[in-house]
Amino acid sequence: MEVLYWLQDMRTPALDTVMELITRMGEETVFMLVAIIVFWCISKRGGYYLLTVGFLGTIANQFLKLLFRIPRPWVLDPQFEIVESAREAATGYSFPSGHTQNAAGTFGSIARMTKKRWVRVCCIVLLLSVSFSRMYLGVHTPWDVCVSLIMGTVLVFAVYPLIRSTEQQPRRMLWLLAGMVACSGLFLIFTYVYPFPADIDMANLQSGISNGWKLMGATVGMLVACWLDQKYIHFETKAAWWGQVLKVLLGLILLLAIKSGLKQPLIALCGHEGIAGAIRYGLVVVFAAALWPMTFPYFAALKSKSKSGTAD
Repeated sequence: MEVLYWLQDMRTPALDTVMELITRMGEETVFMLVAIIVFWCISKRGGYYLLTVGFLGTIANQFLKLLFRIPRPWVLDPQFEIVESAREAATGYSFPSGHTQNAAGTFGSIARMTKKRWVRVCCIVLLLSVSFSRMYLGVHTPWDVCVSLIMGTVLVFAVYPLIRSTEQQPRRMLWLLAGMVACSGLFLIFTYVYPFPADIDMANLQSGISNGWKLMGATVGMLVACWLDQKYIHFETKAAWWGQVLKVLLGLILLLAIKSGLKQPLIALCGHEGIAGAIRYGLVVVFAAALWPMTFPYFAALKSKSKSGTAD
């Protein structure tokens, strides 16, 4: 807490605003957007790399949160003051930091993949800045942040050679994704069978259970989509830059429409919010990783049509 009090004394309104903007780079939305852009437009294998690191990191993060159940800094020390605007997004248990985990997985993976030094430097600066912002805003302790950084870094370097090995043996990707499904299943079982104390925050436990079902659905969806691509689709990411922009914009609109539109019908159909969440996230991932990529040849063809039209 000494470090957090020292940072508290440094705060100014202008710096608060800057840190609030930086901390958003560690949100799940940013991770998913970056992963989708890489998957659809740059490198299919790189997209799987980002998603694998991100999903495994989320499973580990959620597991540790429920296992240790460490409250937020202002709960541990009622005298401590946080940047008030950061309170709304700082839900759940404190240890370890989810934003730091996301930043380490997202920007750490990009830094590991790229050969451009300036991109690596930018990614490392970003992930360290997000980590610092969580402490500056007062929503995490140094211990929360450091453990997330270590976990994220370990996953970045451990998963990379596994992904690289799929270049020569593509079926290994299926086995890797099957392992992710198993990890998701084990986490979900943990949320139901672990003897949590009676004083556990039920909102946090229910959030963990809900996330467990969604992770299960998402990882199964990735496995199914990968199998479909390897057997039937074989999509390519190349297209003209404006074709790439169009591909991402249209794809994201459809993706968000499916994600939001299926929620209530599936809950009504299944009668179980967790199962409905698993099915919804599974269908969203299959659409993003298999069905929408089936349209990519049309976006790639736009370039050649444009050139032939110019020649005429």
